[in-house]
Amino acid sequence: MSADHYTIVGGGLVGLATAWRLLQRRPRARVEVLEKESGLGRHQSTHNSGVLHCGLYYRPGTQKARLAVRGVRQMVEFCRENDVPHEICGKLVVATDAEQVPRLRALQERGTANGVGGLRWLEPAEFRQIEPHAAGVAALHVPEEGIVEYEKVVAALARKIQEAGGTIRTGAKVTALTRRGAEWMLRTRDGEVVTPFVINCAGLHSDRVCRLAGEQTEVTTIAFRGEYYRIKPERQGLVKHLIYPVSDPQFPFLGVHFTRLMRGGVEAGPNAVLAFAREGYRWTEINLRDLAGFLAFPGLWRFLWKHRRMCAFEFAQSLSGERFCRALQRLVPDLRRQDIEPGGSGVRAQAMLPVGNLVEDFSFVRAEGALHVLNAPSPAATCSLAIGEHVVAQLDT
Repeated sequence: MSADHYTIVGGGLVGLATAWRLLQRRPRARVEVLEKESGLGRHQSTHNSGVLHCGLYYRPGTQKARLAVRGVRQMVEFCRENDVPHEICGKLVVATDAEQVPRLRALQERGTANGVGGLRWLEPAEFRQIEPHAAGVAALHVPEEGIVEYEKVVAALARKIQEAGGTIRTGAKVTALTRRGAEWMLRTRDGEVVTPFVINCAGLHSDRVCRLAGEQTEVTTIAFRGEYYRIKPERQGLVKHLIYPVSDPQFPFLGVHFTRLMRGGVEAGPNAVLAFAREGYRWTEINLRDLAGFLAFPGLWRFLWKHRRMCAFEFAQSLSGERFCRALQRLVPDLRRQDIEPGGSGVRAQAMLPVGNLVEDFSFVRAEGALHVLNAPSPAATCSLAIGEHVVAQLDT
């Protein structure tokens, strides 16, 4: 078997982007993608708010910061070249009170250090020219951010892979990996695959695939569900583009915000609650194996205790539309409870350490004949092309 043969586990945006980057770099290579679902990009890749993130939030020098800035520009170029619907509409990050102003200044400094272009500090009269219904004492305008239809990015990448000679197999869940000399034998629900190199881009199941390959990783992937509301059509004029809060550095998630969608409409959310299944999009979706694994992991209990106030708030917000609306009203006070209705949901794959801390940066683990993408939360969809480029570059080291 040729050594220039790669099998990618996971057919989401990161897996597909990695396959395409491989075929660009090594056009004679044999590249195949194994996806457990009947279609591609069924989970994190398309269950998200459809935002093009440009690298504002991430600590300078991290892989997230570097890959986000590079990745958003690559993704916009890819969309232009492949007729994928997108729009660079800009975003406002709004400080709703004076206490948040220093944090907003810090975000501006961080974004500038990361190379985010065109950041502007706006006073209320200025930012209301962009978002007339937004409320606050100051805002940061982020012109490079935008929106996109990630479903069509998935389809375009799949097409490019197949045109370049790559293979995509759906319904091919990997159930075992065995190392035999210089090769791997992957048992899947669609037969066996023999390959010299495995690239694990399994998202919500990346830690499991890593362990199937014999790696003793200390991290566990925890699933957090993010729930959305939709603004009813007659009130969608309250939001023109994207309106975000100032993130609290004590908490690991951004907080609810407003996003205009490429397919039409305005989404509000997401919150963040523990999912009872790795693909648990509703409270009623429970996977006993997944839930038992979460509860047996000491890091989760330490996380829940450390962030108990936030977790209690998010839990209550999930169960009460009134509470959800009150959180949104901090950004847009004119919004009323009757203006919103339940929308969709997504599940974030977030690697967690036994001490209870989330793995903040992207995480890549190189092993013999394998490379594992162990942590690729937001903004992984935006910078998937840059992540794929990074993975391929590591194959040469």
